[in-house]
Amino acid sequence: MSTVSHKNPYSNCILHAKSAMYYWRGTGALSIKTFTHGRAYYHAGQGHFAVDEGNYLLLNDGQEYSITIESEVPVESFCLFFPEMMVSEVYRSLLTSTEQLLDDPFLPVPKSIDFVERTYTDTWLTASLSQIKTEYTSKRLDHTWLEEKFHELAQGLLNVHRQVHQEMVKLPSLKASTREELYKRLHLGHDFMAAYFHQPITLTDVGRVACLSTNHFIRSYKQLFGISPHQFLTEKRLQEAKRLLLHTEMPITAICLEVGFQSSSSFSGLFSKRFSMSPSQFRQKK
Repeated sequence: MSTVSHKNPYSNCILHAKSAMYYWRGTGALSIKTFTHGRAYYHAGQGHFAVDEGNYLLLNDGQEYSITIESEVPVESFCLFFPEMMVSEVYRSLLTSTEQLLDDPFLPVPKSIDFVERTYTDTWLTASLSQIKTEYTSKRLDHTWLEEKFHELAQGLLNVHRQVHQEMVKLPSLKASTREELYKRLHLGHDFMAAYFHQPITLTDVGRVACLSTNHFIRSYKQLFGISPHQFLTEKRLQEAKRLLLHTEMPITAICLEVGFQSSSSFSGLFSKRFSMSPSQFRQKK
């Protein structure tokens, strides 16, 4: 994988490449990871993440991580790396009054923001990245416009950061630090299930990844997400089966096993209940 360099420093913060087989391990800046035409797997800290067209991954500055791509077709990456302390500078400008900013526009920047490292599905980011990618790949990139876009993305990430802390309130604890830690651990388990839903994982496996007892994970997961881990896994598998029925010619039995179901009859029954028709009827109507 390779990156294209330009004179403007913000252009150097973009990684756009294609690869069917790829592995890399190292440390990076605060970054947004996106992929199309396939899936990339990340391992960062205690987290396991799968990134594809439906989400993006946010990793903090200085985080060590590895990325693995193993695909039959080239997977396209489009990743943005924020200049050091840029997001913190935007954060300071949002918190500081206009009077203070006028009196001292170069106040010391606070320490870097500690984002929750997880996959996200914000529509605002999808639209912004699509704009940037279009300009970048067409070679029409205006450097001033790109710099503005990075600042807009930084402010957007801070809004997401605020929403995340609002979500933490759903968890029962008097201490904010306890809620934050539990939230992070629950998302470790959630992202693990989302990444390996097609494998025969158990809730014991998931709880171990989240560093929580199985019962504690199940109870707290329901409080945060509003559904049980089993319900999430079932829905994830059914949605992937739907995609494969629409876009491949794989036999239905093979699809059943591919997405993680062990029984064809169970898969057919669950699919019929979810989509009001059997897998074979769904394929015929496509």
